[in-house]
Amino acid sequence: MARYDILIVNGPNLRFIGQRDTSVYGTRKIDDIPEILKEMNNELLSRISLEFFQANGEGEIIDRLEKAWHDKIDGMVINPGAYTHTSLALADCLGWIGVPFVEVHLSNVWSREKIRRQSLTAAHGIGVVAGFGIMSYIYGLQALVDYLDTSNNNLGG
Repeated sequence: MARYDILIVNGPNLRFIGQRDTSVYGTRKIDDIPEILKEMNNELLSRISLEFFQANGEGEIIDRLEKAWHDKIDGMVINPGAYTHTSLALADCLGWIGVPFVEVHLSNVWSREKIRRQSLTAAHGIGVVAGFGIMSYIYGLQALVDYLDTSNNNLGG
């Protein structure tokens, strides 16, 4: 089975997941993801190398995405935060770099304010997982690895 280098990207206001607005976002932290996978006895952890990145600035995020493309990273799980709904620049970058990604959101964005029901970035991804707290990242990782496995098998890899 293939091993994949995965980048988890978090946008603005997501540095303090697990501490901020816990009634909306839950109490688990991004750094808990490997531990959650271990608790689940999920074989996924043995198949991926995870790198975490968070920035509040749009330009910093775009710079990191371009670096991911340059480094030929296998895939990404991205929570663009509020940029999901407002950033054409981020959407354009995700479109041109062509790195497979799953967009994730901690909350069910469709049950919140109307503007959160629109994603400028999702059209460039392979799917969206939302509303499951930190588990959205776990489900997104699993979906990404399944996608990469299928893509590699179709390419003879």
